[in-house]
Amino acid sequence: MSKLPLLPGATLGILGGGQLGRMFTIAARTMGYKVMVLDPDPQSPAGQMADVHLQADYTDHGALKKLGEACAAVTTEFENVPAESLIELAKNCRVSPGADAVAIVQDRSREKSWLADNGFATAPFALINNEADLEAGAKATGFPAILKVSRFGYDGKGQFRVASAEELKAAFAELKGIACVLEGFVNLEREVSVVLARDDAGQCALFPVAENRHENGILDVSIVPARVADALAQTAIDMARNVAGKLGYVGVMAVEFFVADGKLLVNEIAPRPHNSGHYTLDACATDQFEQQVRALCGLPLGDTRLLSPVVMVNILGDRWVNGGPHWDKLLAHPNIKLHLYGKETARPGRKMGHFNVLDANLDEALSLAENMRQKL
Repeated sequence: MSKLPLLPGATLGILGGGQLGRMFTIAARTMGYKVMVLDPDPQSPAGQMADVHLQADYTDHGALKKLGEACAAVTTEFENVPAESLIELAKNCRVSPGADAVAIVQDRSREKSWLADNGFATAPFALINNEADLEAGAKATGFPAILKVSRFGYDGKGQFRVASAEELKAAFAELKGIACVLEGFVNLEREVSVVLARDDAGQCALFPVAENRHENGILDVSIVPARVADALAQTAIDMARNVAGKLGYVGVMAVEFFVADGKLLVNEIAPRPHNSGHYTLDACATDQFEQQVRALCGLPLGDTRLLSPVVMVNILGDRWVNGGPHWDKLLAHPNIKLHLYGKETARPGRKMGHFNVLDANLDEALSLAENMRQKL
């Protein structure tokens, strides 16, 4: 194992080659590191930017051995990397985040149980492992509720809104009876998130709280700073720090919250940089991907100051219809920063890029963001 800190010239690895891996790779290479990406997709957005792209499955022992031997440290781009692969990699190099933390948060059932066991408030939930659990689960959450698969669900996939016992039974059957979590509805006022980094010594650097709007289960807009009371924002920051601490987490992570009846409920934990942290690329002294490099390499964590109010807007593949996107309209504004992910094929619901709108006046930034969102 290499001694910390790992300095420029070292080779860093990442499991996963989507847009988060691409932005990590750009940050690492900008800082002078070499990058090796393991991803099975020959058109991997991160692979386009890396020094080496290992085109293989995440469980390929030969590829994992090559990655572990070539890299001083390896991180992850998404939570569904098999924990066993992280354990295998850790035999040869530094791995951050560790397999234990990832194994908890990549499974909704384990994550919800862990949150409850550690005293973090959540929406009402019940674990559904078989049809016999449905009746008791419905009593615990009430209706309406959302049935979510425990593994591999994201951006609204693997989720069913149910309003009755009959609908719940039908949804569970459609999901082929795999393990699920049933979540009750709350009196939702807004959704917020906190992206943070935590180092080996347990020190945390937390980014400003983001206020998030979703459409069809996919993040649409993030508004920073979040339009919430200072006390609530500080509570979100404190809770996120405590979640990371209890997980023993090292690296960048996000904690998503519901604000319901004036209180914070933990919704999900993401063991990686997060879509709601993309505003940091243009609006903070250090962005979340440089922070990921710093945490992975054992460097001091960067300054997370917000330099300007900002609104981030996701660009989905739906925009590639009717002659769009209209980049000329977007780029006519000098305070808009465009980030595209190098994906070859645009599909409805697929994240193709995002743009950040910066303005000293948050209301002005939001107004322009919404205007451009319509015109794009």
